[in-house]
Amino acid sequence: MKKLRFAAGVLAAVTLLTACGANDTPAGQGGTVKPGGNLVLLNDAPSITWDPAKSSNLVVTTLGLIHRRLTSWDVAPGKDTTIVPDLATDTGRPSDGGKTWTFTLKDGLKYADGTPIKSEDVKWGLERSFAPAFSGGLAYHKDLLSPGLAYKGPFEGKELDSIQTPDPKTIVFHLARPYGDFNWVASTPAFSPVPKGKGAEANYGDHPVASGPYQLASYERGKSAKLTRNPNWSRDEDKTRLANPDTIEFELGQDTSVISKRLIDDTGTDRNAFGMSFASPAQLAQIQGSASAKSRLVTSESGALAYLSLNTQRGNLTNPKVRQAFQYAVDKAAYQVASAGSAQLAGDVATTLITPGLQGREQYDLYPAPPSGDVAKAKQLLAEAGFPNGIDGLVLATHNENGYPEKAASIQASLARAGIKITIKPLDEDTYTSEVDTKGLSDYDLTLTSWQPDIPSANANIQPLFQSTEIGNGGYNESRYNNPEVDKLIAEAQATVDPAEAGKKWAALDKKILADSPVVPLIYTRNSFLHGSQVGDVQIGRFPAYVDYRKFGIIQ
Repeated sequence: MKKLRFAAGVLAAVTLLTACGANDTPAGQGGTVKPGGNLVLLNDAPSITWDPAKSSNLVVTTLGLIHRRLTSWDVAPGKDTTIVPDLATDTGRPSDGGKTWTFTLKDGLKYADGTPIKSEDVKWGLERSFAPAFSGGLAYHKDLLSPGLAYKGPFEGKELDSIQTPDPKTIVFHLARPYGDFNWVASTPAFSPVPKGKGAEANYGDHPVASGPYQLASYERGKSAKLTRNPNWSRDEDKTRLANPDTIEFELGQDTSVISKRLIDDTGTDRNAFGMSFASPAQLAQIQGSASAKSRLVTSESGALAYLSLNTQRGNLTNPKVRQAFQYAVDKAAYQVASAGSAQLAGDVATTLITPGLQGREQYDLYPAPPSGDVAKAKQLLAEAGFPNGIDGLVLATHNENGYPEKAASIQASLARAGIKITIKPLDEDTYTSEVDTKGLSDYDLTLTSWQPDIPSANANIQPLFQSTEIGNGGYNESRYNNPEVDKLIAEAQATVDPAEAGKKWAALDKKILADSPVVPLIYTRNSFLHGSQVGDVQIGRFPAYVDYRKFGIIQ
């Protein structure tokens, strides 16, 4: 469940960039990527969570360099992402109508210290994720494994009876209800093994036991981290990680503008560096001035959904026709410019809730209009709803950083054309969470944010944003959408084991929900990344809109 904070803002001077697309693998200054060398990752974040229980990292990101999971993803440019085995021999064997899932570990698996990886370690890792001290990570498994949040972890001697390990290689999950996407859930960080009995200390993430191709050799918060090879990892056995560099160094807490300048200049060891932050419009403008830098800019296909939530339980927005008017009033083309300076770099205009690259997505448009909107249609719907002179007094809550105030201003200007007057209230991260996501009844009429699913399943697009159980208490149903029939259909889709049949159900839900207009889909956002000239094979698949850190390396 991931709400993204995209680094974006208004810069009208940004012109269209000729960037390397998601399907390109830049070759730098000649040569090919081979095993060896030192990769430098430049990160504006001051710290990294290396504890799998606390992490929300996707499979393709840096946590996967240290920790393996039961399943993984096959990600490649131009292809839909598929589920593949990682520690397990297959992607799980469902039985009992999807309530029971069985996995078998591969032979010969070892941690970096040489001890064998056992099924009880996977169980232990999951159990410790329930302990309050290790909360904060992805939690799809927690309401599927009885007794759910009533279980407080293994450190007082209690086990999860819903997980059985009949032998060192077999692990069986007895779920509280049928769940067709459990094989995808098994790719989330908590399914990484932790040696049974270890990981009780709060700082386990500073020295985790590695099961992946690298181990954490050193870590200093706010400054640096270094990964070295795990001598007990086998390239022949692990089919999802190339693990090309011999070492990987992180420079933490770096200013994004400094990162951009270093990569544009491309000198010394920065030629072996990769910028982990999304390139902002201001940085993209700088890149435009350098032919070399433009050749090293990699841009994803359209990905995460940027959207405007309409509080369905508040004031005039309880009227469906009023909400439908917003679909036509918003200028999505202006939002593209506000987000990244151009449509090409911002991402395609969105008309669906399920994002590109996910099974179950069907392209449709319930509210056909030009990208700039249809103001006349919006005014017509408002008049039919009893508001011929428009609506005023609405408050839009958004984030106070990463370009959100500017993006909100573009929404404000486009709505004003139809007589909808709003006030923008930028909030810091903590206030936004407490006022918008935690409260059951929000004091705001509109919210502006974006959503990147945690797994390549339509379930992860629909359920967190539109199931009524996600209203308040830290949930992400910001539109306060409460439709018992939709809740029932979500449960039915989640219980469907056959992927094709589940996809049909999610596609039908997408249309059914959007017909009620609880949100306005804006764009499927693109992300751009810059790297040094000696970094090659930088790839981004259809999902997620991130580079695959498992694949690229140093040009030799």
